[in-house]
Amino acid sequence: MFFRKIIEFKTKGENDIIDLTDKIQDIITSSKLKNGLVNIFVPGSTGAVTTMEYEPGLVKDLSRALARIAPSNIEYDHHKRWGDDNGRSHVKASIVGPSLTIPFEGGRLLCGTWQQIVFLELDTRPRNRRVIVTVLGE
Repeated sequence: MFFRKIIEFKTKGENDIIDLTDKIQDIITSSKLKNGLVNIFVPGSTGAVTTMEYEPGLVKDLSRALARIAPSNIEYDHHKRWGDDNGRSHVKASIVGPSLTIPFEGGRLLCGTWQQIVFLELDTRPRNRRVIVTVLGE
């Protein structure tokens, strides 16, 4: 069996990191499935999902680490082609990735104690976002 829901939200722009863990857990609960996998997918090429310990220090550390990987002060060919000044956003999103799959058992996510599911806004401007959550199981 499978169950699908879409989470919609607005972001503040680059470096906005949003904890989705409780919403994902609520979707699993409403699916009535007990054991299986949940897939979290971001449509779009400047947003990403991952897991992390969602605390203020690590939120800053992750943003700084991604800025070192794809800094704002270098030229990107994407800028030359489209003129939208978010080449670094596309690079970061490509590295982190648009989806992840997590097991659940007894209707509960099998995340570690300090592990949360987060959305990373990597675009340079605020966006309306959707995250597609698909629950597969029994």
